[in-house]
Amino acid sequence: MDANGADLGAAEVAEGAALATAGGTRVLLFGPAERIGTVPDGVTVVNAPVSIAKAADPAMAVRSAPEASIVQAARAVADGRADALVSGGSTGAAIAAGVFRIRRARGIHRPALAVPIPVRGGHVLLLDVGASAEARPEHLVQFAFMGAAFAHVVLGVNRPRVALLSNGAEPGRGTPALISAHERLAAAGAGSDAMRFEGNVEGTDFLAGAVDVVVTDGFTGNIALKTVEGVSQTVVGAIRDAATASVRGRVGGLLLRAGLRRFRDEIDPERAGGAYLLGLRRVGVVAHGRFSRTGFARAIAVAERGVREQVVERTQTALEAAGALRRSSSEAPISVSARS
Repeated sequence: MDANGADLGAAEVAEGAALATAGGTRVLLFGPAERIGTVPDGVTVVNAPVSIAKAADPAMAVRSAPEASIVQAARAVADGRADALVSGGSTGAAIAAGVFRIRRARGIHRPALAVPIPVRGGHVLLLDVGASAEARPEHLVQFAFMGAAFAHVVLGVNRPRVALLSNGAEPGRGTPALISAHERLAAAGAGSDAMRFEGNVEGTDFLAGAVDVVVTDGFTGNIALKTVEGVSQTVVGAIRDAATASVRGRVGGLLLRAGLRRFRDEIDPERAGGAYLLGLRRVGVVAHGRFSRTGFARAIAVAERGVREQVVERTQTALEAAGALRRSSSEAPISVSARS
C-alpha cells in the first residue's frame, strides 16, 4: 500500500492498515517512516518518503522516480512480494505505476476503474471512472465484458445486465464511439453467456437498478461518479437541516434517526473502499485521497477479497471465453490525469 498522497496524511493511512490487520491481512506500507510512526504486528513499513502524488505528468514521474512510494509498492506486487496494490493517493500515479510496473493482463486494451454504487436492491457497477479520459469502441466493448465478469465474480450476479451510458436510450444516440460500441455489443452480447446487453441507459436511469453494469469512458464516468457522490451528500445534508429546523422536525428526526443513519452509511463512498483497477495482472484498488482510516481499511479488505476470489484470473477466463481479448500487441500509450 502507498501511504503518500492522502489528504489526512500518511499516519491516517497507517491507522487504516492497522485496522485491516485485525482480519489477518498483512500490509506492506510504503511511505515516510517518520510520519507513519509505530505500527502493529502485521504492518511492515518501508521507508519511501518520495511522493509523486501531485506530479503533473504521472507517467513521466513513474518512469523518472523509481524511488517513489507508489512505484516501489507496484514493484513489490509485480515481484510477488505482495498480492495486491492499494493506493491512498493520486489516481493518475497509481494507474501509471500499475500499468508500467505490474502491467496489463494479456489481451487487455486499457485498464478501467470500476466502482460498485449502491442502488435499491443491490449495486450497479460503473466503469470506467477515471483510468483513461478517452475510449475507443473496442475499449468500451472490453470494459463491458470486464464489468460483467467482475459483477458475476464479486457481486454474485448471474449473466449481468450491461448498458452503455449515453444521452438517449435509442441505439443511434451518443458519440460515434458509443454508437459503434453499441453495434458491436449488440452483436456480441446477443448469444453471450457472460452478459445481457441492454443497450443504452441515460444518466437519470442508471441508478434505478434497471441494469447491473454501466459502461462509459473515464472522463464521463468520473464526472458521473462525483455527481452521484455530491448529490447524495447534499440530500443527506438537506434532510438533516429539515430535521433540525423546528420542534416538529426534531421529533420526526428522532423517529427517523436509525433509518437515516443506515442510508448515510450505504451511500458513504468509504463503504465501497475505492475503485477496482481492472485489467492488470494483479489486483489493484485505488482509494480516494480524502478517505479516513476507516475507508483505507475497507480498501485493503476489498483488495484482499479480490485476491481471495481470484478476480484477475476469473475475469481473464471470462474475457477469453467471450472472445473479448485483443489479438494485436500494438496499442497506443496510455494517458492518465494528474488526479481524478
